[in-house]
Amino acid sequence: MDAVLRLLRGEELDALSRELGVTAATLPTWRDDCLSAGQAGLKTNAAAEPEDPTRDLKALIGELTIDNECLKALLRKHEERDPLAYRRSKP
Repeated sequence: MDAVLRLLRGEELDALSRELGVTAATLPTWRDDCLSAGQAGLKTNAAAEPEDPTRDLKALIGELTIDNECLKALLRKHEERDPLAYRRSKP
């Protein structure tokens, strides 16, 4: 990565290849691979949907709403069987 950055900053290809002990043909290949990977990474990140920070809270509200409706239905059934049960349980 350091070699690619040095190339992009304008260092001489021949001098850099001699310093690093790699062929002059290797450095442009590394540069092209790095730039391609960077472009692919940017496309992937740009295409991803932004995460909704309230998604978990909305799911919890939905679950609690369903639980609440189920409890209300159970209470109605219980009151149909024993209409005085609710009144007897109050102090």
